[in-house]
Amino acid sequence: MLQKDGDIDEDVRHRISAGWLKWHQASGVLCDRRVPQKLKGKFYRTTIRPVMLYGGECWPTKRQHVHQLSVAKMRMLQWFCGHTKRDRVRNKVIRDTVGMAPIEEKLTQHRLRWFGHIQRRPPEALVCSGVLKRIDNLGRVS
Repeated sequence: MLQKDGDIDEDVRHRISAGWLKWHQASGVLCDRRVPQKLKGKFYRTTIRPVMLYGGECWPTKRQHVHQLSVAKMRMLQWFCGHTKRDRVRNKVIRDTVGMAPIEEKLTQHRLRWFGHIQRRPPEALVCSGVLKRIDNLGRVS
C-alpha cells in the first residue's frame, strides 16, 4: 500500500495498529505474571511480530519507519515484562530477558529472504528480478 507520493507512512501505522490489536487480544496471556518471560517472548515472536512486519519485505523504509516499529515493539515488551518508562530499564536488558532481536534485524532478514525467493524464480516467471511484469489479454508478457 503506497501513498500518492510513494511513501509508506500509512501502511506502517496500519501494521503497528494491527500489532496492537493482536496484543490486546492476547493480553490475558502476555500480562499474566505466572507465565514465564521466555514463553511470552516466543508467543510475541509467533503472533504479534509477524502481524507488525507483514508486507515489510518490499517496504522502502526510512529510519523514521524503523523507529516507529521499534518503539511499538519495545512498549509491548516493557508492558509484558512489568516495567514502565519510570523504571528506566534499558531496551537491551528487556530484549535479553525475553530473548528478542531488534526489529531492524528482523526487517532486514525478511527483506533478504524475499530477495532470495525472487532471485530463485525462473526467468519466465511474472515476478523476476524484483520487477513486476504485466500480461496483456493475448497472454504476452510486456
